[in-house]
Amino acid sequence: MQTIKLNYSETMKLDDMPAISAAIGFFDGIHRGHQEVIKHAIDAAQENQLKSAVITFHPHPSVVLGKADTREDYLTPLHEKEAILENMGIDYLYLIGFTKDLAGLSPENFIEHFINGLAVRHLVSGFDFTYGKKGAGNADTLQKAAEQHTFTYEAVAKVESAEEKISSTKIRQLVGNGNIEGAVDLLGHPLTLTGEVITGDQRGRTIGYPTANIRIAEEYFLPKVGVYAVEVLVKGKTYAGMANLGFKPTFQQDAVVPNLEVHILDFDEQIYGEDVTVSWRNFIREEVKFNGIDALVAQLDRDKEQISAYFA
Repeated sequence: MQTIKLNYSETMKLDDMPAISAAIGFFDGIHRGHQEVIKHAIDAAQENQLKSAVITFHPHPSVVLGKADTREDYLTPLHEKEAILENMGIDYLYLIGFTKDLAGLSPENFIEHFINGLAVRHLVSGFDFTYGKKGAGNADTLQKAAEQHTFTYEAVAKVESAEEKISSTKIRQLVGNGNIEGAVDLLGHPLTLTGEVITGDQRGRTIGYPTANIRIAEEYFLPKVGVYAVEVLVKGKTYAGMANLGFKPTFQQDAVVPNLEVHILDFDEQIYGEDVTVSWRNFIREEVKFNGIDALVAQLDRDKEQISAYFA
């Protein structure tokens, strides 16, 4: 897959653009609903001898427009979004930098830049996709525009689970409540976090539970604080693990940013400086403050037993 990063004004200046069947949207999470939209674009590309593409934007519009519900973190940060799309078989990812100027485009100018300007021959969106200044454009206006221009258009109906629309908002609610299994069911793929193993306080090794301290990129939307069953991809191999996402209240009182520590089961290697990928699997318990090391170790023993049984 080729990723092409553009300012919106540059879409009108590209030469030798391949004719594409494109899915358009923000696609945070690339959940099962998003996947349906993208698959329609891929199918149309194959049927019509076109290249498949996704047209998306970064950062989230709420960041640029300063809305009250500003979203500065993502279910799938950009590098994870790219990996998922490549795995789906997309040929091109057009990544448009979202700006206030872009937000102010009329629906007509939006089409000129992002449909005609990118040589779109077939366009697919979700049924609730909006575009242009103040969201004035929608599926109905896209259908009318398609009749006047050189592209065809289809809007994909909502995808539901338990009679409720699958949405990034719903998934964020589940993740925020620690309902990882529910979130993964709606995503249709693992919920992951990739980060570098850094040096911590090395206290875990003194109590029999050495941990990999993982640097968290700020753009990740994190589950609620607590202990989790996780899988950890290290040097191409996957291991079960027990993760603590939190503030280590037994040892420190002033932390304001959560730490992620993972005790990798049946693992004894030096991995400082390595990038590892953590797949969240199941919430085990809340983070609590213990009255001493013995109480902490006893609880860690119980956590390990429960997590080992979960993966058995």
